[in-house]
Amino acid sequence: MSDLQTVDLELRIRELIVDALNLEEVSATDISVDEPLFGEGLGLDSIDALEIGVALRKAFGIKIEGPKEELKKHFANVRSLAAFVRAGRDR
Repeated sequence: MSDLQTVDLELRIRELIVDALNLEEVSATDISVDEPLFGEGLGLDSIDALEIGVALRKAFGIKIEGPKEELKKHFANVRSLAAFVRAGRDR
């Protein structure tokens, strides 16, 4: 995937996060691609992860499954989510 497509996918994921979680005071561009989504950083929780997972599945048609620790790595930040989506779409 080219750099432009990567940037577009990362922006789309940031927009998806804002929309799925109804983040009224945060815009997609406020979320850094390397910023942690959970705990420190954006401060999301496990319920938010489920909402993001459902939104990713609907938007990109990917399966979200695997060991919990592996999924935590994929959901660490926007950049890791984009890599996860690309890998899921390539299957």
